Amino acid sequence: MTGGQSPAVDEPRDPDVDLRVPAQRRAGLRAQGPIVAVVSLGGAVGACARYGAALLWPTSPGAFPWTTMWVNALGCFVIGVFMVIITDVWAAHRLVRPFFGTGVLGGFTTFSTYAVDIQHLVDGGRVRTGLVYLAATLVAALAAVGLGVALTRRLLAWRKR
Repeated sequence: MTGGQSPAVDEPRDPDVDLRVPAQRRAGLRAQGPIVAVVSLGGAVGACARYGAALLWPTSPGAFPWTTMWVNALGCFVIGVFMVIITDVWAAHRLVRPFFGTGVLGGFTTFSTYAVDIQHLVDGGRVRTGLVYLAATLVAALAAVGLGVALTRRLLAWRKR
């Protein structure tokens, strides 16, 4: 929208909520409050765990950021396992997914640090290392999610026998 125009007729919107109606706006905020709270709490837990990993396995300036890469891959593996469990096995409470999936794992995985690490490597003249890190993290993260999903499904199938 530009120049104060009203939204286009075909623009997607939630048909159940009209935020111009004060009562519906308040109800929407009340419904979202617990979700925002658990995502925040989970994010703090995940970020503390990531920080702990960085303290245990620090990366020297200019070196390949192994800790960040493995933290991201581990977080992606866990999200693969978690998503199979909460979609195929366990009818989780409505706040479990936002707390653990978005909060804890979102705070633990650190793709913003990944981007900053690449920038530092490039700025430090280590362009090739930055590009390898860029690709390796992407491949490791995607492979980790796939592996987490596949192993969890295989384990669940084995347990059913």
